[in-house]
Amino acid sequence: MNLFINFLVAAVFAGTPLLFGTLGEILNEKSGHLNLGVEGMMMMGACAGFMAGYLSDSLLVALIAAFAAGMLGALIYAVLTITFMADQNVTGLTLTIFGTGISNFVGEYMIVSSKTSSLKLPGQITAQLSNLNIPGLSDVPMVGKLLFQYNPFVYLGIVVAIICGLYLNHTKAGLNMRAIGENPASADAAGIKVTKLKYINVLLGGGICGIGGAYCSLIINGGVWMSNSVNGLGWIAVALVIFAAWSPTKAIFGSFIFGAFNVLKYYFPKTILTIPNAFYDMLPFVITAMVLVITSIRKSKENSQPAGCGVNYYREER
Repeated sequence: MNLFINFLVAAVFAGTPLLFGTLGEILNEKSGHLNLGVEGMMMMGACAGFMAGYLSDSLLVALIAAFAAGMLGALIYAVLTITFMADQNVTGLTLTIFGTGISNFVGEYMIVSSKTSSLKLPGQITAQLSNLNIPGLSDVPMVGKLLFQYNPFVYLGIVVAIICGLYLNHTKAGLNMRAIGENPASADAAGIKVTKLKYINVLLGGGICGIGGAYCSLIINGGVWMSNSVNGLGWIAVALVIFAAWSPTKAIFGSFIFGAFNVLKYYFPKTILTIPNAFYDMLPFVITAMVLVITSIRKSKENSQPAGCGVNYYREER
């Protein structure tokens, strides 16, 4: 039982960056934009968050920097696709290449500038990243470890998911945004400011992705800067949007399920069957491909991509 609890806890830790990436992409797609630049925005957030934390010793500063960097990547995407009507798929792929490249460059530049072999976070910010200890709750057998002993990112991700769910389903701005994603021409005719709402939600989604990237560089990598720290999680997040049926609350469970696949190799009993670690490394990506294939075969009107997603809106053609 103890091993199973440890496995569930590890799955939550591994799934947290996926949760942020998935939530960011949900906001993009709900506003009508298939942004394939999640990996790039997460990389920009990873770099900015790490460097800000390294220089300031403050987790809050690191989070703000990561959010701002993700928004900057999203702004590049928004200007090109919303204002200049560039192809969304091509722009997203370009953003991934740009975000990964610029982040790795900045990381290497900082290492060379510091004249050290690596960059490691100071002890002060590392302490802020440690798991929380909630008096009276964290010490409850099994339940305490399973629910009340995570780092601040985990709880922040769950809160953001709940807020996104409330925003999309229970606010006027969220419902207007969903209308834009389904039929921007009709929304425009109804007096909804299409361009403004698209910009707001694409930028917010980018900022959330940036926080997910910061989790990778600050926590997964053990507080040491590593190139390509996101390591493909952005692509899994894009597929998780489909797995979660474009629902922020379902994204919580979906991300933790995929997180479980990421850590399975550390908990699968070796005495039963010897499986190479490479198999476990590819498992999340195989599951991602299966999700995409199965979803494309089984079309559900309820749990389907917004009708206007991926299509640029030309107001003159309304």
